[in-house]
Amino acid sequence: MVMLLREPARPAFVREHRLAPWLAVGTVCFGAFMGQLDASIVTVAFPSLQRQFGTHLAAVQWVSLAYLLALMALLVPVGRWSDRAGRKLFYLYGFIVFTGASAACGLAPTLGTLIALRVVQAGGAAMLQANSVALVVTSVPATRRRAALGIQAAAQAVGLASGPVTGGLLVASAGWRSVFFLNVPVGVIAIAAGVCLLPRTRGLARSGATDADVAGLRQPGRQQTDLAGMALLAAASTAGMLAVSALSGLRWPIWVVAGCALVAATATAALWRHEHRTAAPLLDFPALLASGAGRALGGALCSYLVLFGPLVLIPQAVTAAGGSALRAGLLLTALPAGFGLTAAIADRVLGPRWTNRVRCLAGATLAAGSAAILAAFVRHLAGPGSEAACVVLLGLLGAGLGLYTPANNAEIMAVLPARDAATAGGMVNMTRGIGTALGVAAVTLGLNVARLTGHSGAGPALSMGLLAVAGALAAMSGAGATGATR
Repeated sequence: MVMLLREPARPAFVREHRLAPWLAVGTVCFGAFMGQLDASIVTVAFPSLQRQFGTHLAAVQWVSLAYLLALMALLVPVGRWSDRAGRKLFYLYGFIVFTGASAACGLAPTLGTLIALRVVQAGGAAMLQANSVALVVTSVPATRRRAALGIQAAAQAVGLASGPVTGGLLVASAGWRSVFFLNVPVGVIAIAAGVCLLPRTRGLARSGATDADVAGLRQPGRQQTDLAGMALLAAASTAGMLAVSALSGLRWPIWVVAGCALVAATATAALWRHEHRTAAPLLDFPALLASGAGRALGGALCSYLVLFGPLVLIPQAVTAAGGSALRAGLLLTALPAGFGLTAAIADRVLGPRWTNRVRCLAGATLAAGSAAILAAFVRHLAGPGSEAACVVLLGLLGAGLGLYTPANNAEIMAVLPARDAATAGGMVNMTRGIGTALGVAAVTLGLNVARLTGHSGAGPALSMGLLAVAGALAAMSGAGATGATR
């Protein structure tokens, strides 16, 4: 039992190798790849799920939203527990839970069962995502941190880029269940790599032996868990998404929708009040605002809203135009391809003269402008000229976000304490999760509002316009960043 609660050590030859930090970064990239692959594959499968279960998009979107809401509620507390018990330990168990839940999702007999299993899957994903940025930051020298975070962001983009095409092929040939089974072999390989290549982040056994892996990481995080904060965050986010989903097409009485909105507003106010008063807050709002991390986290939220919105919108628009899931996947590949290429090479090409502040501002402005122009093309995907324009604009949108994201991450991690690296990483990924959920919800809402007003053809343009506004907000957050990190 004790062995199950102890971080396994890397082999000595791995620990002493000059490439050991980059082997650790490469291993973390498995989790980054897996999480984004799963996210983009699932959105491509939405039309197939609608046909399979005989329901509408507002219900099917909960396959994503249930996952994202559970992820948001768990990321920060899991990060805090990881700071205390060991980031490598939680990361490995996260892979085990995520891989097992993925296999179970592929066997789900009903939509309700699938949604419930996605919540379990989110528990494993929280253990991965809360520690991914922290493991990168603590594995490489500070001077190489932004480059390492760029590699991790590129791995996320590869997962996103692989998802639409892979998902389109799998859905067309083997059905929607295969998109979940795909996670299983990737997870098995990642677990083996994690055991051998990731550094320990917690003290060794009672023998008193020392290990370079744990140097500087012995300070514990906060020792208390803010259960009330967790409950209020979960209540606020879930009730808010339920209200948006109802407006997006769920046929609920208006009093239920109003009740969900009221619960969301009340829980948000209570969370703000509680976090200012508790001794060990889940979200330390005063500290986040004072350090500048709060503004950067808001930018991360908006950037992921822009990133994930098209992953829902394009399959719907292509299907409405008579296209297939594979066609939608091929079209979508341009977005994460632009993201990944830019994230991987930006640090080498731009050099130190481009501060995080400049990169955030430039990247978010490019993304917002591309989204605004894309709104004019996305409703006409039947023509080859419009398809080509969409590919170019999606690539530019991805490039802007690929420039923005690593710089934004580095800014956040630089201003928060190193001893709470996993907690900070949890905050980063929690805000990404909120942004992703809002991206799914905003697109669904835009399509439904256009349908209800008798302008269904304008739905894609309206949804894309909402994403452009979010990109503009991210640009504003970049303009106000501290710019301290280079």
